[in-house]
Amino acid sequence: MAVPKQKMGRIRTHRRRSQHDKIASPARSTCPQCGEVKLPHRVCGNCGYYKDREVIETD
Repeated sequence: MAVPKQKMGRIRTHRRRSQHDKIASPARSTCPQCGEVKLPHRVCGNCGYYKDREVIETD
């Protein structure tokens, strides 16, 4: 059975595990009506459209 010769340092362990703790930024898409950046599968806050129809009336 393989046994490590030396104890693995704290820094090396944390550096290896740090890749799993990264927070991914939310996905972004553009509104086909007005071109604003919005979250996917959400109503556009600028023009109020979702899937080519007006859901929220904006002025």
